This record gives sequence, structure tokens and C-alpha cells, in this order.
Amino acid sequence: MTARSCPCGLPETYGACCGRFHAGAAAPTAERLMRSRYSAFVRQDGAYLLRTWHPRTRPERIDFDPGTRWTGLEILETGAGSAFHETGTVTFRASYRGGSLHERSRFERVGGAWVYVDGEFLD
Repeated sequence: MTARSCPCGLPETYGACCGRFHAGAAAPTAERLMRSRYSAFVRQDGAYLLRTWHPRTRPERIDFDPGTRWTGLEILETGAGSAFHETGTVTFRASYRGGSLHERSRFERVGGAWVYVDGEFLD
């Protein structure tokens, strides 16, 4: 990843990729929301994470671990989650210095916008 590339791993600049979602544009698919949420963790954008969390499962605040350095995102599988669906899943592996997080996340539409519901840790 170069200094200008998006943390989510797509070959676009941050501004053209996840930055536009962080600035207020709606993610068109569950996968793009997942990628933008990963980028928000990298950038420690708690406001975006809370805004894109389902109201039913949203925590009151986000506490970032200051020692965590995210190093990459790999999308392993997607289920539904397109413009034609109301729900979707994204299975991913997010790497950090010293380990990785493997999760299957669930997403739903609320008011037409994709939001993160919850996830199941794998491995």
C-alpha cells in the first residue's frame, strides 16, 4: 500500500475509494461497506464506524487499541449484499502486525443504506 492508496486494498486512492464513503456517500454494496469500515479502523474514524453500525447492535462508543497496526484486508467470500438485496454477508481476513482477524460479517439495509449488524469469528 502506498501512502496515497486506499487501506482497503482496492487499486484506487483513498479519496476516490473509501474516503468518499467516510465523507458521506452511501456504500453501494455490503462488500464496499465492509472495505470502508476496515479503512475506518485503519484511520481510527470512530464516527464513521458508529454511523454505519445497525442501531440494534451499535455500541455507545468505539475504543481503538493504540497498539494495533492494521496491515491488510482480504475478502474471502460474499453472499448477497448487492443493490438487489436487503441483507448480505462478507467473510474476510483483516491482518494486523502480529496476527489476523477472520470474521463473517452480516449486513442489512436500514433506510436504504447498508449497515453492519454483527459478525461471527472464524478459525
